[in-house]
Amino acid sequence: QVQLVGSGGGSVQAGGTLRLSCSAFGYSYSSYCLGWFRQAPGKEREGGATIDSDGSTSYADTVRGRFTISRDDAKNTMYLQMSSLKPEDTAMYYCAAYLGPRVTDCYTFPQPYNFWGQGTQVTVSS
Repeated sequence: QVQLVGSGGGSVQAGGTLRLSCSAFGYSYSSYCLGWFRQAPGKEREGGATIDSDGSTSYADTVRGRFTISRDDAKNTMYLQMSSLKPEDTAMYYCAAYLGPRVTDCYTFPQPYNFWGQGTQVTVSS
């Protein structure tokens, strides 16, 4: 059974940093697209960052330059390092894995991702 477990959220002041982690159980990360998505209250889930099996990354404009996604396939874990956090980054953050036909570039929107972590809350105060 595939399971993703996210952790590392919390409350910080604007300008602070947090690192989110997501561990996978039941399958190997190594061959698939991985991503971090977020959802604020009353809003749709939106893309944040993705990383493919070769380590190529993509970022939403709202987080580019402040967030860094990475993966450690030996540990079946991926990370999201977040810096220069802003109040508008406040959201539930979800890790996700795409297990499907191989694609050239990882999807930057959430719909194709078929396995999800439980979500970890990030709250940034001004």
